[in-house]
Amino acid sequence: MTADSRSYPTTRVPATPYRRPTPRSTDTLRLDGNEGDRPQQGLLEELGGLEPSMLREYPDLSELQDLIAARHGVDPACVVVTAGADDAIDRLCRAYLEPGRELLVPVPTFEMIHRFAATAGGTVATIPWAESFPTDELIGRIGDNTAIVAIVSPNNPTGLTVSAEDLTRVAAAADCAYVLLDHAYVDYADEDLTDTALELENVVVARTFSKAWGLAGCRVGYLIASPDVANVIRNAGNPYPVSALSIAVVLRRLRRGGRELEQHTARIREERERFRAQLTDLGVQTSPSEGNFVFAELGDKAQFVYEALATLDVLVRFFPHREEISTGLRISLPGHEEDFAKLTDAVDLCLAPQALLFDMDGVLANVENSYRRSTLETVRSYGVQLERTELETAVLAGDANNDWILSQRLLSQNGIEVSFDEIYERYQSFYLGTDDSPGLRENETLLVDRAVLESLASRMPLGVVTGRPREEAEWFLDRVGIAGLFETTVCLEDGPNKPDPTPVRLALERLGVKRAWMIGDTPDDIRAATAAGTLPIGIIAPNADPETNAAALTDCGAATIIDDVAALQELIP
Repeated sequence: MTADSRSYPTTRVPATPYRRPTPRSTDTLRLDGNEGDRPQQGLLEELGGLEPSMLREYPDLSELQDLIAARHGVDPACVVVTAGADDAIDRLCRAYLEPGRELLVPVPTFEMIHRFAATAGGTVATIPWAESFPTDELIGRIGDNTAIVAIVSPNNPTGLTVSAEDLTRVAAAADCAYVLLDHAYVDYADEDLTDTALELENVVVARTFSKAWGLAGCRVGYLIASPDVANVIRNAGNPYPVSALSIAVVLRRLRRGGRELEQHTARIREERERFRAQLTDLGVQTSPSEGNFVFAELGDKAQFVYEALATLDVLVRFFPHREEISTGLRISLPGHEEDFAKLTDAVDLCLAPQALLFDMDGVLANVENSYRRSTLETVRSYGVQLERTELETAVLAGDANNDWILSQRLLSQNGIEVSFDEIYERYQSFYLGTDDSPGLRENETLLVDRAVLESLASRMPLGVVTGRPREEAEWFLDRVGIAGLFETTVCLEDGPNKPDPTPVRLALERLGVKRAWMIGDTPDDIRAATAAGTLPIGIIAPNADPETNAAALTDCGAATIIDDVAALQELIP
């Protein structure tokens, strides 16, 4: 097999659907990219002594090529330095694939393999890879038009591996094709198959400094093959694939020796087992990974957990565009105790809440014709014709948890200054009523089916965190017959208003729990929940514009948006 000149297809390959999320803060734990260990700060400082001429001259790959060859005991002619392992795979596809030629690969696996094959004009045939490596199925599928058999081990995203025996069997069966062994994550694995692969004439090994070595930003990888194949691969790409600065960093990292690498990989193996045990205890199925990540099968909760973790400043990898793994998350191990604790705490909060906390108005109680109408009537009584949509905008703007203060603010914005005491008295006359007329609170109704609350209460403690005065909160709970379902009710008299997190923290303290979800319909609820370390769940308030309400709650950090409290039954364990 040789690479020859050919015309490439002009059809554009679709862009990869995945796009890395933007970190919410500088404390965001990025576990979606598998970047490996953090290089020592001194590594960058050493670059200050480099000759400036290297910025002008084309890079020399020979020193790095020789050092890699020495590490693997091969001739330097067998090594091709590439722009990450991706570039090595891309070159192999461009060299040996064309229309009518096929790449065979067990799936799920590294999605860029499909893209590189399509770019080269080849087709892709797949074999399912569940637990054990599908050796017999793979061998049975090899045909006359098979040009490449691709094996990623440890596999991305599952972490599963191939054995030396199975690799040897596949290579023997694919005697008219090349076998690509993508060993990007091998430093985390129990067995390195590089030596075995190098004994097999048609096996090509791709490795990288992006993972365990922690140099993904340098984009340096390499391919090892027979001298003839390596020469074809070398000529199938850019002659200067890697910058001189990247080469300098990798050389310095290699010369430091393997102690840092060994410490890092040992730490990852420890975290991997601890994390898998945690997920198993939470009822989550995982693969026996040998990468620096764990694939968690979460079923229809995958998107919720993905978004909830992001809310807690933990980014992981979700694959909604890939049907075969759309119900799972790939979660990298951070390799540091503090970060690992953040990850495990966030997973516990998402998958094992100890309590549910509810705002009252707009969540449990329909207050459209009570509190909301009392605000409108109070403002209108001073000659200000405020519409319901304007009130909703004011509530979604935040700092609107106290209806008396909100009414005073709305009047002030319209040029009418009224004392708080006067506002309070007039508002309460509408809400509580007078001797001559019943109060608007008589219009309040329960938004949740009592049976739903009973079901939730049977699973974990429930609490209420509201800005209502205690008498008004207890009046509603007693009136609709749900007071006995809540183990604590935090009210106006207990502390500052939301978005201050104090009321939420007080509810946690009273319930004797550390992990809870807080369900609210306003930005104040979401911000208070977030600041208190609970998981904020947004709910669309009655008669609110769903799109506007959802956007406001999402923008201030809601982990997910639900239409009804009943939806919690599908989210909680």
